[in-house]
Amino acid sequence: QLQLVESGGGLVQPGGSLRLSCAASAITLDYYAIGWFRQAPGKERERVSCISSSDGSTYYADSVKGRFTISRDNAKNTVYLQMNSLKSEDTAVYYCAAGDCVLGSPSFGAWGRGTQVTVSS
Repeated sequence: QLQLVESGGGLVQPGGSLRLSCAASAITLDYYAIGWFRQAPGKERERVSCISSSDGSTYYADSVKGRFTISRDNAKNTVYLQMNSLKSEDTAVYYCAAGDCVLGSPSFGAWGRGTQVTVSS
C-alpha cells in the first residue's frame, strides 16, 4: 500500500513550467508526509519540497522557494509539484517518497522510481 509512482517529467525550456504528479495509496496520504527529492548525476540528493499528512504544512528548499509549489489532492490520492520559472540547474531525476517532513531523511522509506526533468533550450 506504500507504492508511489511519479509522472509528468519531460523537456522544458528555461523559464517554463512542469507539473509533477506522485500517485500514492490512500494509506500513504492518510498516514505519511510526501516529499519531493531530486538528484542530478554527480550531485547529492536534495529534498526540494515536502507536505505533511497531518496539517498540510509545506516545506521548500531555498533553491526552489518561490518557484515550486507542492499540493495534495486526497480524493485522487495524488501529490503534485508545480514547477515554474524552471532553470537549467533544476535538471534532475525527481522522486517522491513517503516519510515525515520534520524528522527528515531517515524517515523516508518508500520511494517512487523517479521522473526525468530536463530544462534546456
